[in-house]
Amino acid sequence: MEQTVVRCADGHVFSTASFPMQQLGSGRIGPGRLIRCPRCARLRQAVPVEWAKR
Repeated sequence: MEQTVVRCADGHVFSTASFPMQQLGSGRIGPGRLIRCPRCARLRQAVPVEWAKR
């Protein structure tokens, strides 16, 4: 399983094995997903981190 590096809404960077890219209907719901951040232990919006910005 591939690891994805993400940044939560509070700015914490971490990797996750599951980063679902679901679609709702015909349009995407955007790049962010709700994921539990291991640093702040809250359900936060997270987005993938680009390789150049790591």
